[in-house]
Amino acid sequence: MNAVRAYFVRNWTREDLMNTGEMTEHAYASLKRVYLTLFFAMWSFTSGSFSHWIWEVGGHSTILSSVASILCLYFISPLRVRTRVLLLMIAAFSIGASIGIFTKYFFEMDQELVCHLLAPPTLGIGIIWFGSMFTRERKALYLGSLFHSSLLIFSTFNASNSEYIDSHTAHRMLKVYIVFALFMGYVVVYSQEILYDAHFGEINFVNRTLSIFFRLPGILVHAARLCLGA
Repeated sequence: MNAVRAYFVRNWTREDLMNTGEMTEHAYASLKRVYLTLFFAMWSFTSGSFSHWIWEVGGHSTILSSVASILCLYFISPLRVRTRVLLLMIAAFSIGASIGIFTKYFFEMDQELVCHLLAPPTLGIGIIWFGSMFTRERKALYLGSLFHSSLLIFSTFNASNSEYIDSHTAHRMLKVYIVFALFMGYVVVYSQEILYDAHFGEINFVNRTLSIFFRLPGILVHAARLCLGA
C-alpha cells in the first residue's frame, strides 16, 4: 500500500510544475540526455511499427525479443551504459513491431493509423531535443518546440493532401493532432519532474526513457491534484 501511495505522490510542488525559468547547468545536461535517448527510442519504436505495416514484421519473435530486452535492462548494471542503450533500442523496435498485433485485436485499429499516430510524437521529441541545444529557458523550449513541430506536421499534411481533403482524412488528422498534443503536454510535465529530480543527484537517462510511460499515471494524478489545489 505504501508503494502504491508513493507512486502517486511526487515531491515536486505546483511552483515546480509551473516554473518557466532557466534550468541549472546540471539539470539542463540531464534533460538533454533524456531527450536524445527518448528521441532514438521513439524513432526505433516508430520504425518497428512501420516495418510491421510495410513488411509485416512482427510476431512471436518480436514479442519475445522485447520481453528479453526489458529483462536484460533490469538486470544489467547501470554502469554498462552502451549495452543498456542498445538493449533499449532493440526493445523499442521490437515493441513497435509487435504493437500492431494488439491494437488490431483489442481496438480494431489498422496499422496505417498506428503509424500516423506515432510519427508526430517522434518528430516532436526530435524537435524538442534539437531546441534544447540552443536554450535553457523552459518556456522558450516548450512553446518553441510545440509551435515548430505543429507547423511542420500541418505543412506535411497539407503537402500530402494538397488536392482534396475529405471528411475521413480530416477526422484522421484530428486524431493525430489530439494524440500529438496530449503526448507533448505530458512530455512537458515529465520534463519538469526530471528537472526537479536533477537537483538531488544524477539522472539515469536510460531508466527515465524506459519508464516514461510507466510513470504516466502517477505523474498525471499528482499534477491534477496540484492544479486542483488538493
